[in-house]
Amino acid sequence: MAMTYQIAAIGDWESVMGFRALGLDTYPVADAAEAREKIRELAKGNCAVIYLTEQLAKDLEDVISRYKDELRPAIILIPGRQGSLGIGRNNIQRAIERAVGADIL
Repeated sequence: MAMTYQIAAIGDWESVMGFRALGLDTYPVADAAEAREKIRELAKGNCAVIYLTEQLAKDLEDVISRYKDELRPAIILIPGRQGSLGIGRNNIQRAIERAVGADIL
């Protein structure tokens, strides 16, 4: 029997509820402390991907770096309702530089 993995979205209510229509599990949180606990809880379970708003990510660098090199969960930063802070793009750029040894973006 194949294992099924969860995909989750964590952020403010307005930013994550659209993901529910796509079939993702959504977790609206009030602040970074609540998001930190939800990420830890999901990481202990069968969650493969967590979409996290950049607004929360800026206060959760320790949690993001904790899972950066783990197979699961992959934490993907997304813009929130306030717009992009550029954190997600910077993380992708650094990952590409590590993988290929140069900035190709």
